[in-house]
Amino acid sequence: MSAISFQSVSKTFPTARGPFQALDGVSFDIAQGEFFGLLGPNGAGKTTLISILAGLAKATSGAILVQGVDVAKQSAQARRLLGVVPQELVFDPFFNVREALKFQSGYFGVKHNDAWIDELLHSLGLADKAHHNMRQLSGGMKRRMLVAQALVHKPPVIVLDEPTAGVDVELRQTLWQFIAKLNREGSTVLLTTHYLEEAEALCNRIAMLKNGKVVALDSTTELLKAASSNVLRFKLDAELPPELATKARVTGRIVQFPANDAAEIELYLAAVRQAGLKAEDVEIRKADLEDVFLDVMHQHEEASA
Repeated sequence: MSAISFQSVSKTFPTARGPFQALDGVSFDIAQGEFFGLLGPNGAGKTTLISILAGLAKATSGAILVQGVDVAKQSAQARRLLGVVPQELVFDPFFNVREALKFQSGYFGVKHNDAWIDELLHSLGLADKAHHNMRQLSGGMKRRMLVAQALVHKPPVIVLDEPTAGVDVELRQTLWQFIAKLNREGSTVLLTTHYLEEAEALCNRIAMLKNGKVVALDSTTELLKAASSNVLRFKLDAELPPELATKARVTGRIVQFPANDAAEIELYLAAVRQAGLKAEDVEIRKADLEDVFLDVMHQHEEASA
């Protein structure tokens, strides 16, 4: 039995311009104990899919099962199996950290779990904030608190929707160490993130969404193997000529070209020299998940066109 099974999930929203198809027949399974990544650009349908999984929205058609429990037909039972960390910072301003976790436990009928609450506070760097009012916490501390609340009833399936968006490096490291530990102990983890280096480091398998459809689904290893080329990377202090810029990925001063062999690498560098530009810190690297992601999205756009 799968930890999560998405079965032909579609979602349509009414708009002034007519129906908008946010999800279009999304189907895939996540195995028990898997660390699974769900990737896609903004508007791809990731949050809509997570919202339906969490019971916050209803699918237009299709079904989602959590350990065999239908989230639409058996919502209370399914909710107990899930620990969902949302994107939004939602908190109750009337309680301190420990009180909020005790109340959250009560929602699931969990009592006498002080030892687990202590472990959560310690593991997420909240121990010294246990008696602080929620309003006193910084944005990063509130993000940690969302994680603690999602895990307080020890759910077997953990859903993380952009959990490290806009937070500091320390929190990211603390969170991933703790989540990886829970995963090793048997918890299933579903992660959505725009930090693709996190997905590459953590996820065993990845699905990519584009315009509400699954456009790639494979193990992280196989996705990286399928990358079309190596990458030529260097820095420039000036803009590339238009004919080169269309082939490059440019981030600030960093320029990257897909390069299949030494001849192609020299071709790009010669073109840069001929344009009167000087490449600095030149290096060749293996394609990473960001390269694969951009390739998949580009191929899907071309196929759609």
